[in-house]
Amino acid sequence: MGGASLEARKLLAANLTRVLSLYSFLTDAYIIEFFTDNLWGSLPPSWQAALADLSSPQLAALLLEHSGSAEASYSSVWPLSLLAFKATAHSLAFPRRPSGHAQPSGGRRPEEFQENPCQSCKLHPVFRKHVKPKKQHEIQKLGQVVKQLSDITGCRCIVDVGSGQGHLSRYLAFGLHLSVTAIEGDPRLVREATRFDRELIETLKKKQAEQPQTSDSFLLQGPNHVTGWVNPLAPWQEFLSLLHCCGEEGVGPTLGSGAHESSGAAVALHSHSKIPDGGEEKGCQPAISPEGDRAAAGGEIPASPGHRLLAGGSRDSPAPPRAPAGGQQLLLTGLHACGDLSVALLRQFVRCPRVVGITSVACCYMKLTTKEAPRPPGLGPCLPLPMPGPPEYGYPLSAWVAGLPGHQLSYKAREGACHALEDYVLRLRLDSPTLRGHGFRAVLETVIRAAEPAKKRLGVQTIAKAHTLSFEEYARLGLARLGMSPDVPLDTAPLEAMLAQQQRVVAFFSLALLLAPLVETLILVDRMIYLQEQGFRCELIPLFDPAFSPRNLVLVAAKTELNAMLLGTPASSKGE
Repeated sequence: MGGASLEARKLLAANLTRVLSLYSFLTDAYIIEFFTDNLWGSLPPSWQAALADLSSPQLAALLLEHSGSAEASYSSVWPLSLLAFKATAHSLAFPRRPSGHAQPSGGRRPEEFQENPCQSCKLHPVFRKHVKPKKQHEIQKLGQVVKQLSDITGCRCIVDVGSGQGHLSRYLAFGLHLSVTAIEGDPRLVREATRFDRELIETLKKKQAEQPQTSDSFLLQGPNHVTGWVNPLAPWQEFLSLLHCCGEEGVGPTLGSGAHESSGAAVALHSHSKIPDGGEEKGCQPAISPEGDRAAAGGEIPASPGHRLLAGGSRDSPAPPRAPAGGQQLLLTGLHACGDLSVALLRQFVRCPRVVGITSVACCYMKLTTKEAPRPPGLGPCLPLPMPGPPEYGYPLSAWVAGLPGHQLSYKAREGACHALEDYVLRLRLDSPTLRGHGFRAVLETVIRAAEPAKKRLGVQTIAKAHTLSFEEYARLGLARLGMSPDVPLDTAPLEAMLAQQQRVVAFFSLALLLAPLVETLILVDRMIYLQEQGFRCELIPLFDPAFSPRNLVLVAAKTELNAMLLGTPASSKGE
């Protein structure tokens, strides 16, 4: 979307809503209901004939990949409607491959992991401790973008929203010499982050003692950690009340002072920013309300040195929200901020005069609030701040998309947008036996409903190595996990007939997965239109290796011109 005009993005959004409305029977379908709801029968007969006998590698090459591979060929003449469906899906989705990134082969890990599959050669060893390879890849790449945006705007004060265990914050502070405040809603993760900060400080102390002239350059001041919930409906003054220590030189742990805990106050705000569900991104953590954490600990939350607990039965009463006078400018960043938390960043960028730039990598689109579902499944009690005027939701953000017929996206469609397309293509190419899981679960759904018709779409925890089991073994384990009798009689003949349709289940899932990038594209282009409606320029950059980090698109915006060096070769625009 590099340099795309507002009108071009509006046209893209309109095209996306038309296509997704037309094929909502795919995006809204639950694959576990393949047999119970006859999902195969919902396809046009000509599509059924073309797809019924395709192998998994053929599905990858002929349907999901942009261009077919040499080893795959059409076994029949495809109907024009199916060819148009495929071409439209590929043409409307944002490109997900970073500039210069080659088509992935059999290996899943980026080049930086070729020497050691667990250690990125692009990230200094001190920042790799406690950090999984995927997160190493992400913090190194996003950190460089944040640093470039800092250079462009002249702003050194970074606010990492939804900072988790602080891996990105540590890299930005110690490695890239930026002043960082990290906001996280889960006190347990904040405690982990400060512990990891202490470990890093001790490591750097030893390095300095052993090698006083070392060439490694680290800022000797760490991030300032704040425990707080960022309410996407709150006014910007309340957001800044979390950050009254942000922008002040000397906050956070330093080698010189020996301080290991953050010096800023921790303000807990009830909001939609975190939801106690697991997300597609492994970094997503459940939200813990102050009351919930206190109950889990069997008492009151212990306050860290330098922290005071506010709101929700806390020790102190919060001060009236106000913006600190003469405060520094801020850059906001969020690495896989769940649901409405990524929306909160955009709103603060638009509304807060001190926020001059933003980098946002979103995830967990199913946790977005919508008019149809203002409180997504799993969200516990909260106290959203009443706002004057019409209610605001996580999707859609822009006035343009809100006015488009058929712009609504179901929970299932948004959940599907969080799937890892490139990983699934690889599984298809290799004809992985794990693909049997789709068929097993769909057949199990028929067994569940036959035994207890009122039970539908129950969550069955992942059964380890399910593809190595017989269906009978799988069914017994699945029924037991649902609290049902594992001795439910199994009618072998009809079950075997359904299991024989395994490849059709995979084909239907592949059709739905082909539309997942379009759903993500619509959500992200809505955010870009929202920013442009407010008069700000923004770009979307495919940053991470999509096979390694599926939510790899970073939205960059600034209240100044964006440097071409920062943008590199961003995703090309559609609909111009």
